[in-house]
Amino acid sequence: MLDDHHGEADFRTQFVRDPASLRRNPALVLNADFRPLSYYPLSLWPWQEAIKAVFLDRVSIIAEYDEVVRSQREAIRIPSVVVLKDYVRPRKRVAFTRFNLFLRDEFCCQYCGARGDLTFDHVVPRSRGGVTSWDNVVAACSPCNLKKANRSLRQSGLRLHRAPRRPSSEEMHAIGRRFPPNHLHDSWMDYLYWDAELES
Repeated sequence: MLDDHHGEADFRTQFVRDPASLRRNPALVLNADFRPLSYYPLSLWPWQEAIKAVFLDRVSIIAEYDEVVRSQREAIRIPSVVVLKDYVRPRKRVAFTRFNLFLRDEFCCQYCGARGDLTFDHVVPRSRGGVTSWDNVVAACSPCNLKKANRSLRQSGLRLHRAPRRPSSEEMHAIGRRFPPNHLHDSWMDYLYWDAELES
């Protein structure tokens, strides 16, 4: 995720760390070029943050939910898509985070391909000098992780589907589009997939 700065200038890139706040009426946040601010994780704000940004004149509302919130003076429809008034330059370097590692590995074990019960494995164990980096850590299911334990790949009899490496920002965007969040509001669709390649 993005660095956790609290400066006034960084409000645009503050991603919510508490998924519970996004369960009800989250707003999709678009950059000033109308592309999502981020695909990994998808740039979403709780509805309260979206309304606050509207009142501070930092975003424009593009689409709204049917739900309304009321203040003492007025009723406001909750924004479902907002666009930033100022462009945020995308980060070129992909942060080495838990979410990004799972996303790079497409949420599946790099040894057996299982999709559930994921954890991490150091391909070269730390006890043998392996480092915690993009090039040495993979998503692994618990059974494969236990089987490999503190051994090398050859000793464990496991094989990697793909050698781990640092992903590019473009690769992560492409993978991110294939793994949308559980909540996809109809009003988001035009903005999430407009730059995806068309099927022939």
